Amino acid sequence: MREPALTHVASQQSTSRAGIQPQLYNGKCRAKLANSLALGLLGFTLSVATFAVVLMGWGGASSFSSVVGIFFFTGPVLLLLSTIFEWVLGNFFNMMLCGFFCVFWCSLGLLELPTADIASSYSPTGNALEGALTPDYNAGIALYISVLAFGVFTFFIATLKTNAVLATLFADATAALFILSASYWRVSVGNIPSALHLKHVSGGLFFVVAFLAWYLTCALMVAEMGFPFNLPVFDLAPYWPQPASDLEEAEANC
Repeated sequence: MREPALTHVASQQSTSRAGIQPQLYNGKCRAKLANSLALGLLGFTLSVATFAVVLMGWGGASSFSSVVGIFFFTGPVLLLLSTIFEWVLGNFFNMMLCGFFCVFWCSLGLLELPTADIASSYSPTGNALEGALTPDYNAGIALYISVLAFGVFTFFIATLKTNAVLATLFADATAALFILSASYWRVSVGNIPSALHLKHVSGGLFFVVAFLAWYLTCALMVAEMGFPFNLPVFDLAPYWPQPASDLEEAEANC
């Protein structure tokens, strides 16, 4: 029986695998394979940080068109590689996380891809700006983001068995997505000022998500590189019952 990953930071670098890993994978199962999770976390961090600052309008940014590449390449490519590697390693939860966010960023990137010209299809005249303000366009995006939010909330429940940093990240991401969805709902009814306010609030929450993801990435790298200290992630696994016999049996079967 495998424990969720992103739980334990190795305490003895010379005798166990470094990184945020379940106890099972600190042994011989991972002795010859690199920790690929940090790669996916890095892709996620870069994507969500860019998403957050544009939502907040930093530096006058108001469109994702100029940075849409990060939602197709920087984030998803690293997340896809991490998904494959984590599957090979047998890390179910890590694989699910990276795979979900790989398609998450690709789908959001498609909405902002200039050549897709999705918004203009909602305008009788083919005007993208006009289409982007129509109720149908914004209600559809609001519903889609709500579905993503429920997906992230499902992951949040699972993270309660990992560590406090990851659980906080997913709780914050869930709130950010629901607020972003509300922003599109406000546009669909013509309340632009309220929509902009909610958009900025969502961006602020996503910025916190980016910081927490960056912290987890650093925690993994610090542990893997053998620094003489570890960044705490506040393990939640001890608060859940886990028979020692399960870990011993799984390790014996590796």
